[in-house]
Amino acid sequence: MKNAFLIIDAQYDFCHPNGALFVPGAEQDVDRMAKLIRQHTGQIDHIVVTLDTHHILDIAHPLFWQDATGNHPAPFTPITGAAVDAGLWIPRFSPEKAIKYVHDLEADGQFTHFIWPQHCLIGSRGAALHDTLLDALKDWSRQRDLDYVAVQKGLYPLSEHFGIFRAQVPDPTVPETQLNTALIDDLARFDTVYLMGEAKSHCVANSLKQLLDFAPELVSKLVVVTDCMSDVTGLGYLGDTIYAEAHARNVRFVESDAIFN
Repeated sequence: MKNAFLIIDAQYDFCHPNGALFVPGAEQDVDRMAKLIRQHTGQIDHIVVTLDTHHILDIAHPLFWQDATGNHPAPFTPITGAAVDAGLWIPRFSPEKAIKYVHDLEADGQFTHFIWPQHCLIGSRGAALHDTLLDALKDWSRQRDLDYVAVQKGLYPLSEHFGIFRAQVPDPTVPETQLNTALIDDLARFDTVYLMGEAKSHCVANSLKQLLDFAPELVSKLVVVTDCMSDVTGLGYLGDTIYAEAHARNVRFVESDAIFN
């Protein structure tokens, strides 16, 4: 049996208490991920880590928007299509695309657009893997003579990119927003794919949804590691329907101490 780990966004800004968008519980999640990797080095044949990576002037950051008096929205402000149409929030960049994006999200039944604190800025400490996980990955690489694979997402500033496999609203002119079939094919080489990371409510949930929607051949191989992920505070409900669908489609859910045992 060949096993792969898919670790979503285990980065400083999400997993360290001083991070810009710390997810409570993420430090302990990272400890468990690192323990898994160290204890089962010989049974893990491939590791993919994803890296949420943004510019400052991202559509989900405060500086992208302003109200009629020039004030920027506070983090955790929802921006609805109705609010944009009423002029309550005005995009400062690429206005036609930005307004269309907000409406396309809602028309597709996805999350309402939401403003986050600036996080995972390209080149910053916040965008780096948490040290505890990185140390475990380096040891795994040395012992297995294999490199872990790092996949960035989120650099296109006009769409959120929660799930690793596709932007929330793909732009046909921007390849990095399209479905990442190469990554799907890479994971399909393995008998079991263990999914974990941050945050359970957002990027893990959306990565899972994209696998359910676009990679049915992987569904029977998926194992969600339930104690290696945590929700953004107060927003856990956003992933509920995704996890319910996964249960209904017989995706396996296990805790870390049950893996390989």
